[in-house]
Amino acid sequence: MPIELPLLEADAAACCTPVTGGVLALDEAERIAHTFKALGDPTRVRLLSLIAASDGGEACICDLTEPVGLSQPTVSHHMKILVDAGLATREQRGRWAYFRVITDGLERASQAIRP
Repeated sequence: MPIELPLLEADAAACCTPVTGGVLALDEAERIAHTFKALGDPTRVRLLSLIAASDGGEACICDLTEPVGLSQPTVSHHMKILVDAGLATREQRGRWAYFRVITDGLERASQAIRP
C-alpha cells in the first residue's frame, strides 16, 4: 500500500531559483554556449580527461592520437576547439604541442548550470 506524504506549504520561488540565477546577457549566453558546444563532442571530453590524467597534468599531441583512434590533424582540430573555448592551453615545444586542462574553464562551465 502506498504511503501518502503531507504536502508542504512553501513558496516555490523561494526554494527553486532559475538555473542561471537570472536572465543572461547575450554575450554571456554566447560564451557559455561556445564552451558547451566544445564539450558537446565525446572525443573532446575524452581528450580533456586524457590530458588531466596524464603525468604532470599535461600531454603531448603525439600521445593523444592513439587513445582516441584518430589522426594527428584530427586531434589537433579537436584541441584547437578546446583551446578556443578556454578549456585547455597549448604550448609549442619544438615540433610538438603540449596541452593542459584549464580547470578554471571547467569550473566556469559548471557554475553556469548551478543554481
